[in-house]
Amino acid sequence: MVELVVVMILIGILAAVGASRFFDRPAFEVPTYAEQVRAMLRYAQKAAIARNTPVFVRFEENRISLCHAMPLNGCTADRQVAIPGGFSAGDDASRSQCGSGNWYCLGKPAGISWTASPSPDWLMFDALGRPVLPGNVPGGLALSISGGRDTASVSVTEETGYVQ
Repeated sequence: MVELVVVMILIGILAAVGASRFFDRPAFEVPTYAEQVRAMLRYAQKAAIARNTPVFVRFEENRISLCHAMPLNGCTADRQVAIPGGFSAGDDASRSQCGSGNWYCLGKPAGISWTASPSPDWLMFDALGRPVLPGNVPGGLALSISGGRDTASVSVTEETGYVQ
């Protein structure tokens, strides 16, 4: 009987620790969102090379999106980069921040924040896939995505545009 009580206590402790981690939503969203951003950046680079034209990655307060034109006054519908497969990620953040179009846009989930170094409004991939910062300055990007206790990093290498 004592062994049964000890096992029940251990199961209770493990359940309490596991349940708190299970309901910590940002812990699951941080790595997922970071991987979505990596995929978006890789697609932007490959689209720029394939189309032989620049593709701009726009960093806005609540979303990251792709555009075929300099993003000074927003990205009009005719300049938006279409998402592969023709449909968006479908998550609540992307629907609320990006609308219902079929352009490549990722909304920032609640509880998630990012900081970029340097902190540009946009990053361009030129026709050779090289990253270019505002002012036509070649350069890479380091993006730190955090939420709750977790942090993930996304980086773009300066000369090659390699995304990791």
